[in-house]
Amino acid sequence: MGKACYTACMSTPDLNLLVTLDVLLAEGSVARAAERLRLSASAMSRQLARLRETTGDPLLVRAGRGLVPTPRALELRERVGRIVEDGRAVLRPAEALDLSRLVRTFTLRASEGFAESFGPDLIARLSGQAPGVRLRFVQKPDKDSAPLRDGSVDLETGVVDDTIGPEVRTQALFRDRFIGVVRIGHPLCREEITPARYAAGGHIAVSRRGLEKGSIDGALNALGLERQVATIVGGFSTALALARASDLIASVPERHTLALRVGMHSFPLPVPTPELTISLLWHPRMDADPGHRWLRGCVRDVCAAT
Repeated sequence: MGKACYTACMSTPDLNLLVTLDVLLAEGSVARAAERLRLSASAMSRQLARLRETTGDPLLVRAGRGLVPTPRALELRERVGRIVEDGRAVLRPAEALDLSRLVRTFTLRASEGFAESFGPDLIARLSGQAPGVRLRFVQKPDKDSAPLRDGSVDLETGVVDDTIGPEVRTQALFRDRFIGVVRIGHPLCREEITPARYAAGGHIAVSRRGLEKGSIDGALNALGLERQVATIVGGFSTALALARASDLIASVPERHTLALRVGMHSFPLPVPTPELTISLLWHPRMDADPGHRWLRGCVRDVCAAT
């Protein structure tokens, strides 16, 4: 019996190693993982050795002064994170959400246009229901899913494309379309705006990657027209600020920039362009979190009402 018990114990992996593996793969550093788990560097090195023996893979290998994950480690990273979070959820006592006592800061990554157009109503709704909740907006310089994955961002808004991590959950908020915007008194404020008149003006292109051409240019090219791009900026807020102070034309999403266009002249584009679907994005580990679920509902309601 003693031998059978020994064999069974040896064949059952130490599930505590999952937490260690999750932190090691997230940090990519033995020293940082040790600090996060409040272990000594030597103890963490021993844990890594046990993980290597258990999985039959080196997991992290040295590259210069740092460590890089093996293909097996990359395969395990998301699975391990979900398993660890599921385990914590199982052991966490279920509590009904009391909004009046909820004290929490949520981070929402969105464009400046979204924050300015929907932020006031969203903040009012949150503070009215949960006075202890604070909303932190951060800018969105790219579509990297890492902030959602590591928890530094709770929610994100934007257009979903193939650069979004496959595990990220999404839900459509609203559809949007591009319109043209100029200062009051601009020549395009008068008479019909034809494709030729629109193309003949000086334009502001908006691209985080610095690209000059987009769907609007394709629609104009199909008519034998080409717009003259005077400048390229990284965001719609900057484009509208420049258009407000010059004779340049900004082409921006209509609903996304509602608050930013006050006091300017807006008009439908004279060429067809694809509609945009603005979505809410979050990591699946937050699906069941009551506070996070409430926040997602608030964002959906505000976008539907605005």
